Amino acid sequence: MEILTACTLDCPDGCSLLVETLGQGTVRIRGNPNHPVTAGFTCAKIRRFSQRLKSKHRITSPLLRQGKSWKSIGWEEALELCAEKIQRHRREPESILHLRGDGDKGVLSQASKLFFAELGASQAAGSLCDVAGTAACIADFGSLETNDVLDLASASTIINWGKDLARSSNHLAALVRKARQEGARVLSISPGGDGNLGYSDRVIIVRPGTDRFLAMAVVQLLLKRGKIPREIIKRTKNWTGFQKLVMARPVRELTRGCDISEDVVEELFRVYGGSEPVATLLGWGLQRYKYGGETVRFINALALLSGHIGRPGGGCYFNISSTRDFNLNWTKAADGMKRRTLLEPRIGKDILEAKDPPVRLLWVNGFNVVNQAPDSVAIAKAFETIQFKVAVEAFMTDTAARSDLILPCQLMFEKEDVVGSFLHNYVHYVRPVVKPPEGARSDFVILSELGKRLSPPIQIPPAEACMRASLDSPYLGISLTKLRQLGFIRARRPEIAYAGLKFDHPDGKYHLPREIHQEISPDADFPLRLLTLVRRNFLHSQILPEEHVPVPSVWISEENMIVRGLDPDKDIYMVSPLGRLKVRIKYDRGLHPQVVIYRRGDWMSLGGGANQLIEAELTDLGGGAAYYSQFVRLEN
Repeated sequence: MEILTACTLDCPDGCSLLVETLGQGTVRIRGNPNHPVTAGFTCAKIRRFSQRLKSKHRITSPLLRQGKSWKSIGWEEALELCAEKIQRHRREPESILHLRGDGDKGVLSQASKLFFAELGASQAAGSLCDVAGTAACIADFGSLETNDVLDLASASTIINWGKDLARSSNHLAALVRKARQEGARVLSISPGGDGNLGYSDRVIIVRPGTDRFLAMAVVQLLLKRGKIPREIIKRTKNWTGFQKLVMARPVRELTRGCDISEDVVEELFRVYGGSEPVATLLGWGLQRYKYGGETVRFINALALLSGHIGRPGGGCYFNISSTRDFNLNWTKAADGMKRRTLLEPRIGKDILEAKDPPVRLLWVNGFNVVNQAPDSVAIAKAFETIQFKVAVEAFMTDTAARSDLILPCQLMFEKEDVVGSFLHNYVHYVRPVVKPPEGARSDFVILSELGKRLSPPIQIPPAEACMRASLDSPYLGISLTKLRQLGFIRARRPEIAYAGLKFDHPDGKYHLPREIHQEISPDADFPLRLLTLVRRNFLHSQILPEEHVPVPSVWISEENMIVRGLDPDKDIYMVSPLGRLKVRIKYDRGLHPQVVIYRRGDWMSLGGGANQLIEAELTDLGGGAAYYSQFVRLEN
């Protein structure tokens, strides 16, 4: 019998799933055909998930470090030890640091926010993912909204600006494919290395990090040729300053910096300057450069000024918050005390520099931070300075291996929850499907039990109460009982964002950017831009040990002259100012010649881990990780 549930992976698609248990821990998973977005299919990441559930590498009892080895202990001993350590440092709560990732989505995973807020522990701000683009959209529109993703069917043209449709979102890719089959034209813009050729009528290869100058050039043509309607100009702030900024450099100079021809600008002008609706997809890679927020702002401005915001078939699609439809007031501490904040993208450096007090206790859940954050070596060194480190984890990741206590967690399909999406407007009930290993517990239960052992205790409401409270939202209007019956519901969100050019700033206007910075150029020692892109079959670092390869591959253009200086019979290394990593070279004809691509997520302990080569730099907006501003070289 198939059971209706939902995916809780850190993926935009937020799939509604039908899962059948086949015995011996095996499950058959398929997309729900009755869901408007899931539409009966799902991705390779979900289809392979059953391998994680029954993996021989899965940790199923608490593990306590003893020198260089691990001792299996019972849950009672593990929780008592955690309580004793927390109690010891509770009088100086900022010496406790909580690092929470999105490895497990859902409202119950938010309980760790409440627990550590009640303690007054230090927390992390910024993001490794999408915060620069999010901050850019809020700076422009006053909020983070998009047209309903199903509205892509109304687009005449879809400009895919940096989204890897073959790997990052199967259901967005399907909507683009369907729109194209029904007559929409699709143009993709990126430095290459994606699978967009099969989804596109035209692919434009641009120098990495320069997309904002391409958008700026198109806006300049709109200005020169009188194609920006007065009614739109009236709905903007900083129009005069923006005009001067856009006209400061000629189109020829802008295109030269992007490594494209002026014909490309003319082509995009004809598309954006036409009367038919144009939808713009914004890939998250766009905003992972130092000036990534600025890039998103200029593309947003192009879409607005050409008349494609606030209309069916138009809009800019970056993302939406997966928790925006829930009422999460229950996750906030009662006293609302101010807490010390460290920045996630430079967490190793911030831990090492934290004084008065230093970090003495670390709790990590849903987050392989050593592997995933920039400058992994600095993070590993920072871990060595912390007296006691707890990782809530199911596998011996790079983070778990550097902890003092590992608490085995339950995984997707093993626990109940309610979850949203950062692609579409549907909220799902997550029904448990399989029995978890006897020694694994959910993050929610772990913290609930731990809170009872503290003095004074930290009370986390029952899971049922937390889910009910989360659904008590003006965007939902549904009981938990009813959601369990239906499986999913569409939130009360408008089909078209910013209809009538009504924006969410207090003045009701769209705010245009005030500056644009020159893109960073490579130097002679490190001539290649490192882009650590997504994988097709694995999400982030959720790769089982047996699926790692001994030497990771990198991809470069066949036109890359650096290859001629390498001896193919000797080991090849990718090198940055932080270190070197042994790699194999492969070729991709569609890549910009300045690019080297690495498929991210593999573990340092198994020969991978590109983040040990990436410096901990911040994006211009939001405190994001500027992964793609790293330059490297290849050498023997």
